[in-house]
Amino acid sequence: MDICMFYFSVLVLISNYFSLTFSTPLFNLTTDQYALTVLKNSIVSDPNAILYKNWSIHTPICGWIGVSCGIIHQRVTVLDLSSFELRGTIPPHLGNLSFLRVLDISSNSFTGILPSELSKLRCLEDINVAANNFSGEIPFGALSQLRHMDLSDNGFSGKIPSSVFNISRLQNLNLSFNILDGNIPEEIGGLSSLESVSLRSNELEGSIPYTIFNISSLMIVNFRRNMLSGKLPNNICSNNLSGSIPLGIFNITTLQLLDLSWNNFSSTLPSNIGLSLPNLQYLHLHTNNLSGPIPASINNASQLEELFLLDNLFTGFIPSFPSLRLLTRFLLSQNSLSATPEMEFLSSLTNSEHLEVVEISGNLLQGCALPNSIGNLSQSLEIFLAHNSSIRGVIPSEIGNLANLSDIQLHNNHLSGSIPLQGSIPLEFCEMSSLAELYMSNNELEGPIPEYLVFVNLSSNYLSGQITPQVGDLKIINGIDLSFNLFSGDIPISIDHCESLESISLSNNNFGGFIPQSLANMKGLTTLDLSKNSFTGMIPKSLQDLKFLEYFNVSYNKLEGEIPNGSCFSNFTSLSFVHNSALCGPARFEVPPCSKDDEGSKLKSVARLMKYILPPLFSAMAIVIIVVILIRRWKHVRVGTQVPTSLGNPWRIISYIELSRATNSFSETNLLGRGSFGSVFRGVFDDGLYFAVKVFNIELEGGNKSFETESRILSTIRHRNLVRIIGCCTNMEFKALILEIMPNGSVEKWLYSNGYCGDILQLLNISIDVALALEYLHHGNTFPIVHCDIKPSNVLLDEDMTARVADFGIAKLFEEGEAMVHTKTLATIGYAAPEYGSEGKVSTGADVYSFGIMLLEMFTRKKPTDDMFGGEMSLKEWVTESLQANEISQVLAPAMLPERDRHFDMKMNWMTSVFELAMKCLAISPDERINMIEAASTL
Repeated sequence: MDICMFYFSVLVLISNYFSLTFSTPLFNLTTDQYALTVLKNSIVSDPNAILYKNWSIHTPICGWIGVSCGIIHQRVTVLDLSSFELRGTIPPHLGNLSFLRVLDISSNSFTGILPSELSKLRCLEDINVAANNFSGEIPFGALSQLRHMDLSDNGFSGKIPSSVFNISRLQNLNLSFNILDGNIPEEIGGLSSLESVSLRSNELEGSIPYTIFNISSLMIVNFRRNMLSGKLPNNICSNNLSGSIPLGIFNITTLQLLDLSWNNFSSTLPSNIGLSLPNLQYLHLHTNNLSGPIPASINNASQLEELFLLDNLFTGFIPSFPSLRLLTRFLLSQNSLSATPEMEFLSSLTNSEHLEVVEISGNLLQGCALPNSIGNLSQSLEIFLAHNSSIRGVIPSEIGNLANLSDIQLHNNHLSGSIPLQGSIPLEFCEMSSLAELYMSNNELEGPIPEYLVFVNLSSNYLSGQITPQVGDLKIINGIDLSFNLFSGDIPISIDHCESLESISLSNNNFGGFIPQSLANMKGLTTLDLSKNSFTGMIPKSLQDLKFLEYFNVSYNKLEGEIPNGSCFSNFTSLSFVHNSALCGPARFEVPPCSKDDEGSKLKSVARLMKYILPPLFSAMAIVIIVVILIRRWKHVRVGTQVPTSLGNPWRIISYIELSRATNSFSETNLLGRGSFGSVFRGVFDDGLYFAVKVFNIELEGGNKSFETESRILSTIRHRNLVRIIGCCTNMEFKALILEIMPNGSVEKWLYSNGYCGDILQLLNISIDVALALEYLHHGNTFPIVHCDIKPSNVLLDEDMTARVADFGIAKLFEEGEAMVHTKTLATIGYAAPEYGSEGKVSTGADVYSFGIMLLEMFTRKKPTDDMFGGEMSLKEWVTESLQANEISQVLAPAMLPERDRHFDMKMNWMTSVFELAMKCLAISPDERINMIEAASTL
C-alpha cells in the first residue's frame, strides 16, 4: 500500500474517533501552518511581497499562494514557490509537512544548506531546488516515493551520497552545475526506473560505471563537462571523466540524448553505433580525445537531430549521411578529418530539410572544393563555417540560393588562385537577404566586392575595384573590414547613410581622393582606419564631432593641412598621423606648427581644389537628385535602424526621485557591491535602459572628493576599455554617478567564482584590455591620468567579456609638466607600488606596478594578500622563483593548462612571457619599470 494512503487511512480513523467521542474536534492541523510560518519568517527578501501579502495567519493555509492541500484531509501536499525571487534559508520545520508530495522552490536565491529533516518527507515524489545558492552536502536519505529530483545549478559539494541510488522509483535525476566530486557510484545501476540522469558541470572524475548498462529505461544521459551560453565565460571547471566510453552505453536502445562532451574520454566509437541506438536524437561527444574514424553507421540513426563531434582527434573521411533527414546541427570542426575532392558528405546533407548549422572548420580538407550542391542545402541553413580547412577552388554561385544564411566563415583557406579558377566573389551573395556576417579573409580572392551585407570581413585577399555608392543602403551594417586588398577610388559620400556603422578598416589598399566630410555623420563610429592608402587633401574638422571615436589612423597617406585638435582628437597620438605630405598642428602630434601663411595657402589650395571638384560635383548632385526622386517613388516609407538615443548625447541629469524609482528605492536586492566611499546598485529607467548607479557616501571623509574626482575624470575621457558614464544625480545631500552596467561583474568575482578554472586566451584578452586602458590614461591624453587603484575588483566585464577599468575615486589628473605627485590617499594593500605605500608618491609607474601584480594574480589565481604570503615570501617572489627554476607550471592556476592541451608547449611559452612581462612591471624603482605602451605592445 502507498505509504501516504496508509497515513491518510490512519488520519481518517483518528478523526472519526474524535468526532464520535467529542462534540468539538480537537485535531486542528496546526503543524503545517506552523511549518510554513517559520519558512515565511526565514525569508529575508521578498521583493514582490508575495508571501508578505498572501501568507496571513488569519486565513487558511490551503488558500495561501503556492500552497495546495488534499481535498479531504486538508494537509499540505504541494509547496510551489518557484521564481518568486525569494532570498533566505530553508528551516528544518519543513520536514514536518508529512503529506507533502511536491516541493518546488527553484529559481530563487535561497542560501545555506538543505536541512536533513527533509528526509522525513516520506510522501515526497518531486523535489526541485534548482537555480538557488544552496551549499553543503546532499542531505537526502531513503525517500522511497521520490520520482523526480532536481538539485541543479547550486553549490552542493562532496560526493554523491549512495542513498540517492537506493530510491528505486527515481525516474529523473539532475545534479548538474554543482561542485560534486569523486566518482560516479556504481550503485547508479540500481535505479531500474531511471529515464534521465544529468551530472554535467561538476568536478566528477574517473570512468562511467558499467552498472549503468543495467538501466534499460534510460533515455537521457548527460555527463557533459560544460558549455555555457549567452554572455558568460565558457571555460568553467567541471567534470573530468576519463578512460574509454563503455561500449555498453551504446546498447541502451531507449537512449534519446547522450552528452559526454567536455571530458577526457579517449576511445574510438563502435562501428555499429547507429544500428544500436535507433531512438537517438542528440549525440554530443565534442571536446574529448576521441579518435579513429567517424562510423558510417550513424547514418542509420534516422531520428538524429544534433551531431556534435567537434574538437576531438577523429581521422579518416567524413562519411555521407543521406538518411539523417531530421538533422539540424552538424558540427565536426577541429578534428583531422578529410573528404573526397567533391565533398560528397556535403551533398548528402541536402536531404536534411531542417539543417541550420554546418561546422567543418579546422580539418584537413586539402584538395577539396565546395560542391555546386551546396546551394541545395536546407533553406533553414543559417551558419556555415569552413575556415582554416585548406579548401581550394571557387565559391559556387549556387550558394546564393541559401537565402537565410546569416554567417559564412571561409577565411584562411586557398579559395581561388590556381589556373583555371579565376575566383571572384559571386554576385549571388547579393540575393542572400539574411546574410549578416561574412568572413573570407586570408584567401586569394579577386575581383570587385558585391553590394551586400550587415557585417563584412574580407581582409587579406586580392579584391579590387571601388566601393559602390549603394553601400549607403546597408542601414544596419556595423562593421566593414576591407584591409589588405587592392581596392581603389574614393570613399562614397553615401557611406554616412550606414547609420549603425561602428568600425571601418580600409587600410593597406589603393584608395585615393579626399576623406569625405560625411563620415562625421556616423555618430556611433568608434574605429576609423584609413592608413596606408593614397588619400589627399585635409583631415575634415567635422570628424571632431565623433564623440565615440576611440581609434583613428590616417598614417602613410598624402594628407596636408592642420590636424584637428578638439574633442576626440585630443585622445590620439602622433602614430595616427605619421608619414603624410604636409600635416601641421600641435607639437604632441610630432608635426610642424601651423603658420599664418598656412591660412593663405589653404585658400589657394581650396580654390585650386574647387576648380577640379565643382564640375564633377554638380554632375554627381544631379545624379543623386534623380536617384532620390526614383527611390521616393518606389518606396513610400524608409525604415532604418536608429542609433540609440544615448549615443552622442551629453550626460543625463537625473532626479533623485527618478533614480529611486529605477532602483526600487535602492533596495538590497539591487545591490551590486560596496566600496570605500559608497555602494553600487543596478536599476532600469522607464525607457528600458539598464544601468549601474554608484552612490557616494558623502558623510565619509573623502566621499565628496571622490565624487568630484571621478566626475571630473570620467567627463574628459572615453575609451572602449573604460566604463562609460551615462549621467549623474547630485544635490546637497546626495551624489551619484550613473554608469553603463557590466553584466558579467568584476574580474575578481569571475576569478574566484565557484568552479572557475580559467582560460588562457580569455585572460590574455582581459590583460590586453586593461593594458590598453592604462596606455590611454597615461599617454593618450593632454595630461596623464593615474588610476591609483588597479586591481581585479576595479576591472569589470561587459556582455562580451570585454574588460573595462572602473572606479576613479582616488585617481590623479596630472597638470602640465608633472611626473609625480604626493598623496595621502592609500591604494589597496598588496597592489600598491613600494614608493606609493612608503612615501605616498604617485606616478604612472605606480599603475604599472599594480598592473604587474594583477597579471600575476590572474594567471596564478592567488591574491597578493593570500595567507601563504608573509615575511620574505610575496606573490612576486613566489613567481620569480618558479621562473628561475623553469617550473612555472607550479604557480599556474589549477587546470589553467592541462597537459593534454594540444598546444601545451606554445601556451607554456606564452605564460613564461606573461610572467616575465609582469616582472618588468614590478621593478622596485619606478624609473626601471616599463611603461604601458611597451606592456600593451608586448601582450
